Amino acid sequence: MKISIKALLFASGWLASAASWAAIYTCVDGNGRKLTSDRPIAECADRDQKELNTSGTVKRTVKPVMTAEEQRAFDAKQKDAAEEQARLVEEKRKDRALLTRYPNRAVHDKERTEALAQVDVVMKAATKRIGELGVQRKEIDAEMEFYKKDPTKTPLSLKRQVDDHNNSVAVQKRFITDQESEMKRINARFDEELVKLKSLWLLTGNASAAGAAPKK
Repeated sequence: MKISIKALLFASGWLASAASWAAIYTCVDGNGRKLTSDRPIAECADRDQKELNTSGTVKRTVKPVMTAEEQRAFDAKQKDAAEEQARLVEEKRKDRALLTRYPNRAVHDKERTEALAQVDVVMKAATKRIGELGVQRKEIDAEMEFYKKDPTKTPLSLKRQVDDHNNSVAVQKRFITDQESEMKRINARFDEELVKLKSLWLLTGNASAAGAAPKK
């Protein structure tokens, strides 16, 4: 039988191509047997399998097939890891921003003082208003003296003045209490930042930054 050179070349090329496509899988099953196949091995579905090149070198490792429960656990672990990584990235971003805003303790202390001073101004205004209301109350009480013997004759307008006055004083006192809470919140925030900043200043080799702010 005559075979043309062209046919031989085609056949040899096809065989070479087929050989290059061939994959070899190997593993050791639960009984310690080494198994080999041209496709993934069912007996090793629960363990790693190696896919070999035709040269015998490892091309890749095929991981075991997970059960639905194992897949859920794996996905949850991956999600937790991704969230933790994102948290660390965000924490580093915040640290950089904190260092940029407060290169040393003097700057941090100055901003704390300014923040507290703003609240103090508001508290003083409320305290002043309570003093003014106190003066008004004396005038109201002076009028009420006329009806002390028979309070039932007190005019409705005067009663409204007493109620309005009491409400105004209560509002100002609540306002002062809120501002006192705001002062505590501000101090807590700056205290927390200072603890963080001290460690960051040391890490960046700027230990002198942690020194107290110079007194003016």
